[in-house]
Amino acid sequence: MASSTASDAIASDEVGLNVTPGTPRSRSSTTARIARSTPRAKAPEVPRSRAKRRIEREMTRLRIHEYAEYDAMVATLLEHKFLPESDVLTLCDRARALLAEESNVQLVRAPVTVVGDIHGQFHDMMEMFKMGGFAPDTNYLFLGDYVDRGYYSVETVTLVAALKVRYPDRVTIIRGNHESRQITQVYGFYDECMRKYGHAGVWKAFTDLFDFMPLSAVVENQIFCPHGGLSPSIDTLDDVRKIDRFAEVPHEGPVCDLVWSDPDDRAGWGMSPRGAGYTFGQDITEQFNHKNGLKLIARAHQLVMEGYLWHHEQSLVTIFSAPNYCYRCGNQASIMEVNDNMETEFLQFDPAPRRGEEQQAAKRVPDYFL
Repeated sequence: MASSTASDAIASDEVGLNVTPGTPRSRSSTTARIARSTPRAKAPEVPRSRAKRRIEREMTRLRIHEYAEYDAMVATLLEHKFLPESDVLTLCDRARALLAEESNVQLVRAPVTVVGDIHGQFHDMMEMFKMGGFAPDTNYLFLGDYVDRGYYSVETVTLVAALKVRYPDRVTIIRGNHESRQITQVYGFYDECMRKYGHAGVWKAFTDLFDFMPLSAVVENQIFCPHGGLSPSIDTLDDVRKIDRFAEVPHEGPVCDLVWSDPDDRAGWGMSPRGAGYTFGQDITEQFNHKNGLKLIARAHQLVMEGYLWHHEQSLVTIFSAPNYCYRCGNQASIMEVNDNMETEFLQFDPAPRRGEEQQAAKRVPDYFL
């Protein structure tokens, strides 16, 4: 099992954007660039009847005659081909409408397989599916960070979105800290979209979609699943449900904390070395779980060398699903299976055989990727 020291050493892998290594970083300066993106305008909330909500929900789902079209999209993506731009824009529109109806704490039923960071490592995601099963035979809960760092973010996030639209009750997706306009302009997704489509239209469609992703999920009201961690602004799951999430990730506040925070060996709240979110100790985790009737917090966000790592006397677990992260870290990956009885099992896996572009990655990836 990876030690907490190994985990902590890479906990700050995204801090200090464009900051010289070794330079002291203040919380405000580190997060300033994240805050530059202007949040999207928020539509006023209009009361709706239960019948009207049901009709709207049905309208966001595929009709039977559309199944073949989206099955073809999924099949194309599974062959590691990216879709025509028009198909991607249509897919993002359908996914956005679907996610707009979901809760900030999306309820997920067991059995389900929980997936951590993928970071554009498409071939490794295929290894994961071979081991864990393909949707809809396996239910999946993805904990965010679909893009950046890996060479195939476009194919990865497009496949995840297509699976969500095709199997909305079998696939749940939430937002990670990399599902952000500012972060994706620094860590690769923006450049990849420009390279593969020739302009920023696809990047804009996906970053607009990111604003609609739920902030967390809860499995059978027992396992709370954010991307990052907890927040001093949040005491209960109802506090999360009340957040207006439809905007860019801000540089501070509860939305920021949910996607950026990390567990720590020290008690209480602490300033995060990432420059965004907080660190939180076992006392915070236990208080939150007790107050909300939870048995476990399952999150992603941190590289752990064996693919998963227990914290806080097994009241919280980190799941990381990108093996040999950045094609050079040498870590295993894992997914967490939750069965009908709410028992958990971790399936570890190694990276897929490396392709030509990936074989050069260790030489070409800048240090800030790690």
